[in-house]
Amino acid sequence: MAGRCGDQSKNKWVFPVAAIAVLAAVLIIGAIQAMRGGDDGAGGSQVIVIDEGESLVIPIGEISETAKFYPVTVDGTRMEVVAVTAPDGTVRTAFNTCQICNGSPLAYFVQQGNTLECQTCGNRFPMSRVGVVAGGRHTPPIFFEDKTETAESITVSYEILRANAHRFPSNWKTE
Repeated sequence: MAGRCGDQSKNKWVFPVAAIAVLAAVLIIGAIQAMRGGDDGAGGSQVIVIDEGESLVIPIGEISETAKFYPVTVDGTRMEVVAVTAPDGTVRTAFNTCQICNGSPLAYFVQQGNTLECQTCGNRFPMSRVGVVAGGRHTPPIFFEDKTETAESITVSYEILRANAHRFPSNWKTE
């Protein structure tokens, strides 16, 4: 009988130890994904593969004054679309790369307060300029005519995404 009591004592630790091991694995995987740029800490999500005939659909309800980044892959090219509500209440969309720093793995923007900042050159510009200013050290805009906007969503077609894939070099967001 004494042996049985000792066995039960050991078994009571199996579940808590297993739960801790699973939790540790989940945290490690999350840390690895964050280091690889999978989330950016800016509300990003899993990479969406967009094939010919498909589109990136952004629910309006997800868009706010905080920039939301939508990572996609088009024909093998990793890229990202940023969506944000500008101070005037309009929804703005653009490609998340710096037009001047293109070619750098760090040619992307992160939100700093109510501005976006290029991770290569450090240029900052206000949210009110997202999606409306072309050229220079800004995000390349996705103009109104290049997307379909309804009360529920914004849709960016495969064709528009593919036409802008050249803005994202193969080493983009690798450092």
